[in-house]
Amino acid sequence: MGWLSRRRGVTHDEMEAEDAPTQPTGYAETASRLHAFNRYEIKYLIDELKVAQLREELEARMEADPYSPLGGYPVTSVYYDTPDLRFYWEKIEGLRFRRKLRMRLYGQPADCAEDTPVHVEIKQRVNRVTQKRRLSLPYQQARRWLDQREELELDVSGTSRGFVNEVTSLVGNLDLRPIVTTGYQREAFIGREADLGLRVTIDHRVHGRDRDFHFASRAENRFLIPPKLAIVELKANERVPYWATDLTARLDMSVVRISKYCQSVEAFSLAPSSRYGASENVPAPSNDLITSR
Repeated sequence: MGWLSRRRGVTHDEMEAEDAPTQPTGYAETASRLHAFNRYEIKYLIDELKVAQLREELEARMEADPYSPLGGYPVTSVYYDTPDLRFYWEKIEGLRFRRKLRMRLYGQPADCAEDTPVHVEIKQRVNRVTQKRRLSLPYQQARRWLDQREELELDVSGTSRGFVNEVTSLVGNLDLRPIVTTGYQREAFIGREADLGLRVTIDHRVHGRDRDFHFASRAENRFLIPPKLAIVELKANERVPYWATDLTARLDMSVVRISKYCQSVEAFSLAPSSRYGASENVPAPSNDLITSR
């Protein structure tokens, strides 16, 4: 039984409200302090052999994200959770209210320095609505705040102060600590004309690790899904246009519910695949090792 066999496919009517910026973001983006946004999202898997055709069709109808260089940009995240993986289980069990905390880097992990901008983010879901709130700050300050639990020395006020207090309380009250990383190479496209709210991303070589959490670490990573597959995300303010769903059908792309964080937790056997019934192990592709270089 394959690694994806336990994932239930969803119809286009089961789109989750998901997070993606209303303005393009990517490799060169250095965000102003606090951002919050909602989006609807459908996730697909696609064979890498079909990505060239998908890219050609997207380029005919969309613009390349201006912050995305040719070939895309690296995205790396460190996920925080409780010792008993509370956030993981909230996702697996589909709780109507759930959230998770992560630190995210846009750019080459090996180039991450103490003053490199990173984002501390909370993803929160209430019923079918998911929001992302984040604060941009230097990497050294982010690590002192989340890992060493030092008071954040940053001039913030208003909404930003509320976010800082919430993160500080989560880390302290729940004893949050780094659990796993995820990383991938992302291509991004943005809609034009009637499709201005549309954003499509293609994530290649999705990988992670369960130790050595410094972004610049040269530690080995493990593929979280077979490297012959990419994850495609269609994100829209209100609806995904018909031509986009028709395109995914023509390319025989599989609609999936998949969490990169949960996939990373399971790839390293930090939790069984399900709390109910027989567990299923992530098979051979997760044993492939890559480096973060």
